Amino acid sequence: MGDQQVLNEGDEKNYAEFMHELLADVSAMEIMLRTGIIESDCVRIGAEQEMVLIDQNQRPAPLAASVLAIINDPRFTIELARFNMEANLTPLEFSGDCLRKLETELNEVLRLAGASASQYGAGVLLTGILPGLSDADLTLDNMTDSPRYRQLNSMLSRLRRSDFFVHIKGIDEIHLVHNSMMLEACNTSFQVHLQVSPEQFVDLYNLAQLVTAPVLAVAVNSPLLFGKRLWAETRLALFQHSVDERSNIDHERHRSPRVMFGDRWVNESLLEIFREDVARFRVLLTRTSEEDPLEELSNGRIPRLGALRTHNGTVWRWNRPCYGILNGVPHIRIENRALPAGPTVLDETANAAFFYGLMASLNEEYGPIHRIMDFDLAKANFFSAARNGLDAQLYWLNGKSYPASVLIMNYLLPMAKAGLRKKNIDSQDIGRYLGVIEERIKSGQTGAEWIRKSFTFTDGSGTLDMRLRALTAEMLELQNSGKPVHEWPVSALKAPEDYRSNYETVGQFMSTALFTVRPDDIVDYVASIMHWERIRHIPVEDEMGNLAGLVSQRDLMVLLAQGSQLNRAMAVPVREVMKSEVITITPETKTLEAIELMRRHRVGCLPVLKCGKLVGIVTTFDIAGVSSRLLEAALKANRQKSSAKT
Repeated sequence: MGDQQVLNEGDEKNYAEFMHELLADVSAMEIMLRTGIIESDCVRIGAEQEMVLIDQNQRPAPLAASVLAIINDPRFTIELARFNMEANLTPLEFSGDCLRKLETELNEVLRLAGASASQYGAGVLLTGILPGLSDADLTLDNMTDSPRYRQLNSMLSRLRRSDFFVHIKGIDEIHLVHNSMMLEACNTSFQVHLQVSPEQFVDLYNLAQLVTAPVLAVAVNSPLLFGKRLWAETRLALFQHSVDERSNIDHERHRSPRVMFGDRWVNESLLEIFREDVARFRVLLTRTSEEDPLEELSNGRIPRLGALRTHNGTVWRWNRPCYGILNGVPHIRIENRALPAGPTVLDETANAAFFYGLMASLNEEYGPIHRIMDFDLAKANFFSAARNGLDAQLYWLNGKSYPASVLIMNYLLPMAKAGLRKKNIDSQDIGRYLGVIEERIKSGQTGAEWIRKSFTFTDGSGTLDMRLRALTAEMLELQNSGKPVHEWPVSALKAPEDYRSNYETVGQFMSTALFTVRPDDIVDYVASIMHWERIRHIPVEDEMGNLAGLVSQRDLMVLLAQGSQLNRAMAVPVREVMKSEVITITPETKTLEAIELMRRHRVGCLPVLKCGKLVGIVTTFDIAGVSSRLLEAALKANRQKSSAKT
């Protein structure tokens, strides 16, 4: 969990004091590693569960502060967005029934969160990215009121000196421009921790880098972003873009992003990572100095290393080393951040078991893997798994390449089972959790694959917003059933019954597959498009993509009615025909407000702008369709009421 107690930016004295403490913390860590102070005789596991709050319309519910007040449990904390929360689970010794205890506590915190959210008419969903999220949900109004998040957003924006850009290609393609780090709030994770000894850190950290790809391949659960089908685990690409403070010149200098897999194996010690992160990445957060770590060590006390932990919390490696203190004893953990939340608690526990089993077995099987495999292959595996899930092609330590499903089933599952047996994990638990992984591979149905199938197999009726909300409702129902995702049926989604909530804003039903022309285009071109595509209005954009005007069929009829010869009229440039003063709206404009604008100004079309750019269009035809559906829904509801009375 990130430290919320940070100082405001702009104080050079605070910055200098923090840098001094940060460097002292690194020196103290070096002494602690050299003198053997850090715990080395106990292996523990742990996890952080992120979750998203949704309202009765399957949209994000910004209620985290209120829900957390009801929960009143120190395991829970805030997250970046007001519709997200996080639970930090109890550390467990890696043996016996620890996996069962992990699952039990996950279910406990989920029930607690759900019961508290229900008092506000909300629910809790485990998903990598909430399908129904929209750009309108990612404003600063929905950022949690915390010094940490305000400062992070301010510093990242200042360093970047421009908006945040996101460009991701999958089956579809998305290109976003956003003015804050709130895009990161789309991501919901299940982060697993493994405590390791300093002596084994190098080998086990490199091993974590290697095994993350196959574990991720079978765990992917976020293929959709704003209705676009992208990577099997879109979170990974989105997270990197959403907090990327690098400028254009930084890219030319090949500067690493703050969200990263890494560029090389670790060779000597944990210090390599901490030193690199201090050297490469600008301090984003500072805090009041709380100790002199070197003095603490000299007096026989354990330093908190608060500055190092604060800075470490702003460098988001997919496998991140963490320093902590438990029962007065310092320790080192590897935090794996790549796994998504969901689809169910059982699926998450199975993913964790697979990761822990591989970590317990492969080092003994192969020895130091950084001596036998090129790092770039491990990195390629990671991104291949994120893009393609079980369809990824993965390189392995024997020098061969395998489909992820074959590698996992034939090689890695047996090794994971052996690793869990080595740690004396209950045999029934090994069978239960790794059995889920095995059945998921046999069925080929990861969370991402179920979402893709369910989203694609709809009958095409309803708007995109309706389909995404229906998908969310189905996910929540199946998640609450407790059945693992490989048992989830793929069925045709049903449109939400409350039709009024489907058409509250124009962004829910506006047309986005637009045809546009330029001011210099000839009218004949416009007339041809209208005829071919059976449309009555065409927006006009200038060379910079700004809305310059609007052409309607009526404008063309007026041109001809002026007595111009047909051939001459059709050669007239669009700028002489278009209306340049256009009434526009935004995706957040209420539907009733749009109808009133059309009535008052006697127009049949309203271009929809976002950040000054054209993103959609609403016509009287769209409004007639909305009215028809609402009337049909009302009549159906009345018939049902009459039938119930009878």
